[in-house]
Amino acid sequence: MNGVHDMGGMQGMGPIRYEHNEPVFHAPWEARVYALDRAIGAWGKWNIDAWRHDIETLPPADYLRMSYYERWFAALEKRLVAYAFVTREELESGTSAPGCAKATPVFTPEKARKFNRGIPSSNDPSVPPVFHIGDHVRARNINPVGHTRLPRYARGKTGQIVRDHGVYAFPDTNSQYMGEHRQHVYSVRFTARELWGESASPRDSVYIDMWDDYLERA
Repeated sequence: MNGVHDMGGMQGMGPIRYEHNEPVFHAPWEARVYALDRAIGAWGKWNIDAWRHDIETLPPADYLRMSYYERWFAALEKRLVAYAFVTREELESGTSAPGCAKATPVFTPEKARKFNRGIPSSNDPSVPPVFHIGDHVRARNINPVGHTRLPRYARGKTGQIVRDHGVYAFPDTNSQYMGEHRQHVYSVRFTARELWGESASPRDSVYIDMWDDYLERA
């Protein structure tokens, strides 16, 4: 979708502030949000692409105001209500309603020690590639209303495939629970001038991971 989260190429967003020796978590509450998200996610009610889309649909003013883990927490609150883990009233009061159903947590300490994302192997001979290394391709100029990993600044631009990462679920359909539609993902090199015009450095390039359905032959 075209939203405030797709910041590539935007003007006036301020400098990128690099933090040397940045810690994994800046405060204990961030670690708690991470743990809560993983524990609730273990129920398998949503997939990674739907998870990303929930964050993308936060109100633009909130998205820009919030820190990274604040966005995680706000999206988690939405999911808890949307998937009927709790009611809005329970969430706001911090107290379970009398007589509400109880469930046994599926994310046990033992599972936490063996936690993995469960992503299928990218080596899938049953899914042939549409493109190959060295092919010149153009990013499709599309404006989907749902989740997509195709950034706006690359749409309609021409690049060259430099690597085939293998086969992965297609985010645009997976986020809408319309099937994984597994396909090849490529690293596509775009020159800075192709993306930003003649004012960009002729020495620079940007590499973007793109699914088959994001590309057409140039």
